[in-house]
Amino acid sequence: MTKQYHDNVLSSAVLDQLFFEGRTYNGWLDKSVSDEQMRAIWDLVKMGPTSANMQPSRIVWCKSDDAKRRLADLSSEGNREKILTAPVTAIIGYDIDFHEELPWLFPHTDAKSWFDGDETGRKVGAFRNSSLQGGYFILAARALGLDTGPMSGFDNAAVDKEFFADDPRVTSNFICAIGYGDPSSIFDRSPRPDFDRFNVIV
Repeated sequence: MTKQYHDNVLSSAVLDQLFFEGRTYNGWLDKSVSDEQMRAIWDLVKMGPTSANMQPSRIVWCKSDDAKRRLADLSSEGNREKILTAPVTAIIGYDIDFHEELPWLFPHTDAKSWFDGDETGRKVGAFRNSSLQGGYFILAARALGLDTGPMSGFDNAAVDKEFFADDPRVTSNFICAIGYGDPSSIFDRSPRPDFDRFNVIV
């Protein structure tokens, strides 16, 4: 059955869930997130566009108490409780050797050769596209009925050593708690700019 999306606008309820009412949570209800839900998030994230389908994100899902404690110990004081109380906190990383996977991810042409010998260019591309995938991650979680709490405020080098030691070509980008947000942990939404403030049509 052919999917007909292009002529359809999502309902107000869906747009509210993804954008207008979606919030960044600082506290969490005592309700677990299953492995199946984590896999479902990834199944949406991987469908978002990346340059040459490079898929540079590498994600560590800190679900066990031990993993969350290790991550919290490497994070700023203000983030520690958020990590420890969240059902899961994901470390969104990126692989600067993503190009090694391009022969099967982008089989239409020899895309791997575009990046061979250009580590600086790969770092730029991997960071940019893993950031895109991080945005997809937040929307995917919201689409599946979960809430998110994206964070910086951690020691990147220490987190890389602790969680990506087996693959030193992977670097952490940001972390994101997922679960069921506690409404009491958020404050009033901050202002958002109108179109004309930061946009120009030329």
